[in-house]
Amino acid sequence: MLVPLNKKYPLDQLIAGIRAYPGISNARRVTFEYVMLKGVNDSPDEARALVKLIKGIPAKVNLIPFNPWPGSDYQCSDWAAIEAFAAILNKAGYSSPIRTPRGRDILAACGQLKSESEKVRASALRQLSMAAMAGVLDDDEDDEAA
Repeated sequence: MLVPLNKKYPLDQLIAGIRAYPGISNARRVTFEYVMLKGVNDSPDEARALVKLIKGIPAKVNLIPFNPWPGSDYQCSDWAAIEAFAAILNKAGYSSPIRTPRGRDILAACGQLKSESEKVRASALRQLSMAAMAGVLDDDEDDEAA
C-alpha cells in the first residue's frame, strides 16, 4: 500500500539482492531510509520485524519523522515511539540516527514541497480550464449575437 513499486519488485527480492551485493562490509554498509508513520509502522513489533528482515546485513537505518501536509492520510510518529524504535535497532547492533525535521512549519520539509507544488499546479490548471471554458462561452454568445 505504501510502496506500490514493491508489487513489481517485491521486498524479499530486494533484500536478497542486497545480501548478494559484492563488497558489502562494515566499512561499506547499506543505508536504509525508514519513514516513521504513526500507527502504521512505528511499533516495537515493527522494529523487531525490521531487525529480523535485515539480520546479517551490515547496515544503518536512518529514521525519518514523517512530514505531514494538509490532507495527508498519515501522521508523524510520536517522538517517544521513534526513540523506542531506534533503541530496538540499536540494541540489535544497527546504527539508527533520527533525522531532525526541518521546514515543517512552512511546508518545506521533504515530501511537502512536492505536495504543495502539485496543489499549485492543479490550481493553475483549474484556473486555465475555467478561463478556457469562459472563452468558449463568450465565443458562443458572440456567435448567437451574429
